[in-house]
Amino acid sequence: MVQMDSRESRERMAQGRLYLPNDEVIMAEQLDCLEKQYDYNATRPHEQEKRAALLREMLAEAGENCYVEPPLHANWGGRHVHFGRNVYANFNLTLVDDADIYVGDCVMFGPNVTVATAGHPIEPGLRRQAMQYNAEVRIGSNVWIGAGAVILPGVTIGDDTVVGAGSVVTKDLPAGVVAAGCPCRVLRPIGPRDREVYFRGKKIDVPLD
Repeated sequence: MVQMDSRESRERMAQGRLYLPNDEVIMAEQLDCLEKQYDYNATRPHEQEKRAALLREMLAEAGENCYVEPPLHANWGGRHVHFGRNVYANFNLTLVDDADIYVGDCVMFGPNVTVATAGHPIEPGLRRQAMQYNAEVRIGSNVWIGAGAVILPGVTIGDDTVVGAGSVVTKDLPAGVVAAGCPCRVLRPIGPRDREVYFRGKKIDVPLD
């Protein structure tokens, strides 16, 4: 049985190495973060200013005009989450934020999206000891993550990319593509036709930037 004190567990956690997440000091720190998340999820729909203030307190970084529709679920209450400007998340965003999650500007999350940074070893003996490791996730700017998508530890998604609903993203995705599936794969680049048609042959009838 592996023995670690709180300092060693915290250091290994920050380094992406195997550690014991059930350390008493780590768990107490985590519970303090979850208190604010509880308050956020308990806000009423008209309490928009209160939501915005709480979100700024909860997250490591929150740019202007970010909005997360409650309920939000985050292991550390968003403590390791970095949002750019104009980030929007629909209901039930789950952020397994044991490591850092970096999100660029103008990112949209559909309902029931999960972004996970935590993993557990395949080796059964290590899992019996509740060992864990973490790997940061990076999502570029102007990315749309469709409903029910899952983004796994260590993944990077490039700017302007669209991830289809229900996808499981196990590997990095480049910028400027449409990707979908389980596991998620690139279907095609975003191209000229996307500046003409927005959905099933329907023509774009508003000015483009």
